[in-house]
Amino acid sequence: MRAEAVASPEADTAPRPHSGAAGAPAAPARAGSSSRFAVALRAALDEIGAASGDTVGPVPAVTVAALGVRDAYTDTADGRGPRHDSAAAGRPVPVHLYGRQVIVGPWPAAPGATERADRAGCAICLRRRWQGVRSVPLREGLELGSETRSAGDWPYAVPFAATAVAALVAGLAEQEPAPGPYPRVHLVDLDTMTVRNHPLVPDPECPCCGTPEEDTAEAATLTLRPAPKYRPSAFRVRRIEDYRLPVDAFANPHWGAIGPSVVCDVASTTTSATVGCFSSRSGEYLRETFWGGHADTYAHSQRIGVLEGLERYAGMRARTRTARLRASLDDLGPVAVDPRETGLYADAFHRDNPRVRPFAPDREIPWVWGWSLRDAAPRAVPEILAYYHAPGLENRFVQESSNGCASGGSKEEAVYFGLMEVIERDAFLRAWYGQVPLREIDPSTSARASTRHMVDRLAMYGYRARFFDTRADLPVPVVTACAERFDGGVGRMCFGAGAGLDPESALDSALCEIATDSVNLVGRTRRDEARLRAMAADFDRVTTLHDHPLVYGVPEMGRHADFLLRRPDGLPPLAVADLAWPDADGATVGTDLREDLLRAVGAVTAAGFDVVVVDQTLPEQRALGLHTVKVLVPGLLPIDFGWSRQRARHMPRMRAALGAAGLHPAPHPFP
Repeated sequence: MRAEAVASPEADTAPRPHSGAAGAPAAPARAGSSSRFAVALRAALDEIGAASGDTVGPVPAVTVAALGVRDAYTDTADGRGPRHDSAAAGRPVPVHLYGRQVIVGPWPAAPGATERADRAGCAICLRRRWQGVRSVPLREGLELGSETRSAGDWPYAVPFAATAVAALVAGLAEQEPAPGPYPRVHLVDLDTMTVRNHPLVPDPECPCCGTPEEDTAEAATLTLRPAPKYRPSAFRVRRIEDYRLPVDAFANPHWGAIGPSVVCDVASTTTSATVGCFSSRSGEYLRETFWGGHADTYAHSQRIGVLEGLERYAGMRARTRTARLRASLDDLGPVAVDPRETGLYADAFHRDNPRVRPFAPDREIPWVWGWSLRDAAPRAVPEILAYYHAPGLENRFVQESSNGCASGGSKEEAVYFGLMEVIERDAFLRAWYGQVPLREIDPSTSARASTRHMVDRLAMYGYRARFFDTRADLPVPVVTACAERFDGGVGRMCFGAGAGLDPESALDSALCEIATDSVNLVGRTRRDEARLRAMAADFDRVTTLHDHPLVYGVPEMGRHADFLLRRPDGLPPLAVADLAWPDADGATVGTDLREDLLRAVGAVTAAGFDVVVVDQTLPEQRALGLHTVKVLVPGLLPIDFGWSRQRARHMPRMRAALGAAGLHPAPHPFP
């Protein structure tokens, strides 16, 4: 019996130096080192095979290649990817080298496996995921430079290292595949001789094993089916704990799908908050996208955070679908969502930013297909409104946000939460920019002890939690929350909001947002006080998402919330239950999420709006039983970040909401 090690073409070609990358903490193996290690590994596998005789199955063949040599996001054009590897030695196991690490896997599918199993992750997926969690200097060098240069021979190309890796490969060959939706990949640390493993989430954009989907009007069809709740008071079809959600598949420093780590915020004194981050490239810009969870335990917050990270990963661009439809609004007519109804920037923005071409109805742009719940028919949606970081800056006439993006255990659940978010943001912006007086809600009337306790806890840390009924012309309960410092000092105030058919849930969602943000606001304001005070004096300096909430940590910004917090009318506060919206039978919520969703959709369409849903679900989410959607309600106010990019301030719905005080002169404080 003979095992074969095949040095990949990468390992046979000396990497070329680049001119723009900074140094990295580790270096790729030199080409000659990879080849020598491949020979040593082959000999070690041969020795294991000879020693075992017929007592074990055949020792698998392997390929050996260096990581960090060239850009994995473009490295398959010459046929050196896993299709080439798989043709050699009867589907070999990929082995990759970098620094002191040897990475083994993903294991190839067994002969006769189904096509789905055959596509459950490959060597190119690993390389792309590995590169995605590298340091900024290394990524800049690989993606913008001209490959990397080895600093010297790989010092680990010794017989003992080959023996250790061969033993691991042979041992894994005898094991059954680990349970779970994703294949596991093993890493050997040659300094400590320890072995660890994490699942590998297949890359949906992998040019080798990705499964592109056709974006068609027919495929956009959405049929709402029964979606029983796992308990009557919830708006979920299953508990988060019931998902097969391997956190380490998504957050690990080696090939984490949505980042290198998930950090527990041990400084938070209100919730067990967690935060993570992934980076994606947009031209020359490496954009960081943060995600997190805010629950009572770190384990629960980690799972919530991962689900949010996946949701944002899915919503940024169509990773498995290509926008095939390119046309103008004039060409498409009423079947298309009119961007003028979803909001456009003021002319002054385009004068100051000439690279951003304004929308025009005769301008050709890419479109994707969504589904109108009002008309039960497909509708074309501008790609940039459906995916908020769709590639192609020339098509980006606005910068959409994740507003309306939501995930759930069923499509009905995802659409419900996406619609609630759209309603919530619209109501908040209508009240803020219209300077609409809102009726206060007494949190002591909440039926949830956890809500009352959190309000008391915030008071211990110097914040008064206040809540306001933000409903306007839609009957869905919407609550705005504000945590304001008793002393009016640094960390002045922060805001949040929530919407849902159950007023208790809406208030709890709003409270959750301010509970974590408020206790961190004092420190964040002090660390960045000079810049934030400059923003408070000149709103044109408010340019990013984080600027909006942070500027309200400056004490003098408090006066901009006086219309809300200093009302002189003397009306008694509402009870939480006063926000309820009962149906004809007196029930506020049902046992089936579809029925709750249809009630909410009916209220929106009765007010003259459409509800359009774009399915953003990725294959790795389907493997977990998850769905992600983008919900658009053309005509409702969209949320934007950056003072010059406030579409809501110029829309007809905003003008209709203005009272005697007129349009609010300050940016919204929404996080």
